[in-house]
Amino acid sequence: MTNNQIRAQYDDTTITVYQAYNSAIAKGAVENQTFVPPFKIERMTWIKPSYLWMMYRSGWAQKEGQEHILKIKIKREGFEWALSNACLSHFDSNIHQDRESWKTTLQQSPVRIQWDPEKNIFLEALPYRSIQIGLSGEAVGKYVNEWITEIEDITDDCKKIHQLITEGKIEEAKALLPLEEIYTIPATIGKPIAASL
Repeated sequence: MTNNQIRAQYDDTTITVYQAYNSAIAKGAVENQTFVPPFKIERMTWIKPSYLWMMYRSGWAQKEGQEHILKIKIKREGFEWALSNACLSHFDSNIHQDRESWKTTLQQSPVRIQWDPEKNIFLEALPYRSIQIGLSGEAVGKYVNEWITEIEDITDDCKKIHQLITEGKIEEAKALLPLEEIYTIPATIGKPIAASL
């Protein structure tokens, strides 16, 4: 039993993930409802189902190059394809046969998974870890061309929540957070992701 949990906003067909970008990439994504240049499809792109982890990563949309927070709905079938074709970004002796086979799998996999401490509203670490999903190669193509159903720039909402926290209005801020629930992955998704939960 681990402290790893996939928590997310989701419905029967979609799951919400977050990304942070500069204004040029964000504007193009919202206008086209998918990613277009200057987004580079050749690069690994990380998606995060955890809203507060995204706030931690972007400094509430204040870090350079992360001034715009995008809320992205993707098809659950795409999300689960990513999990099924993923390799953990770190070696785990309980899952991998040896370091060499893990390295080989990592190099060949279009998806990387890492588990990072989840954050509370003050961006302090919680006693469980949330998933970060790195897409590369084939996975980025599927993400951009097949999985995305909606992209929304939620930067203003993020800044409003941050302002409420700054003013000490914590309950008001919490009321505006997205409701994220544990996402149960299908039994068809095997190791290493199922084994890491």
